Amino acid sequence: MMAQDRIPVCPPLNKVQKGVKPLREMIWANDTIPVQTSFPSAFRETGRNEIIDSIALLTPVLERLRQVRAGLSEDTVRIVHIGDSHIRGHIYPQTTGMRLAETFGAVSYIDKGVNGATCLTFTHPDRIAEIAALKPELLILSFGTNESHNRRYNSNVHYNQMDELVRLLRAALHDVPILLTTPPGSYESFRQRRRRRTYAVNPRTATAVETIRRYAGDHRLLVWDMYDVVGGKKRACKNWTEAKLMRPDHVHYLPEGYILQGNLLYQALIKAYNDYVSH
Repeated sequence: MMAQDRIPVCPPLNKVQKGVKPLREMIWANDTIPVQTSFPSAFRETGRNEIIDSIALLTPVLERLRQVRAGLSEDTVRIVHIGDSHIRGHIYPQTTGMRLAETFGAVSYIDKGVNGATCLTFTHPDRIAEIAALKPELLILSFGTNESHNRRYNSNVHYNQMDELVRLLRAALHDVPILLTTPPGSYESFRQRRRRRTYAVNPRTATAVETIRRYAGDHRLLVWDMYDVVGGKKRACKNWTEAKLMRPDHVHYLPEGYILQGNLLYQALIKAYNDYVSH
């Protein structure tokens, strides 16, 4: 008889009880993932590591990630990342994909890069069909380095080339969120007669970055501005070189540099996820 639980005392009728959150809301509030953006000690004046998403375009993907993490769905979340040689080297996108899979479980992260590619490289019908066949729920586009290395770079031409690719992708992949990323920064080389090759920060990168951001804003696309995250026009290239993360060609990166880029994209995605589940 004494082992029976005591019947709880009913509160007085005129006493206001403290509100209790619904179970679903409590689960969501506890579903945030610890994440902290960290840079090498040589990096200075870095920017905020976040995905610009003013109209919640990423919400369907974030909800799918929440479902697979909570065990509410067994379907794999499919992400496809296309781009230039930074993607072709695999380390950058595979770092992001590996960390997402470790965090959420059922995530497929496929990368397709082409050395020397601009966004026009992927406008061929066969490439569009290949991307569409993967049925991505999120499509990430990483271009801009090769566009900006053309010394006759024209912002309007670049804008129109992006538009050509995006229109084709949207026709093949209805309602799939598209995330544009900006290039990490690079140098251009010069050689005068009988002198060693010298390098200077490519001044057109900042213009290409602004063009990418402007296009994303005009056409309801997500954008992750890696160039600003790693220091922008003033510090991006200096940060990479002072941390000794660039290859001798001053365009590509050592594995450690690409791992950092992949981790930064992962951290930006997790920040977006945390904002979603906590609101």
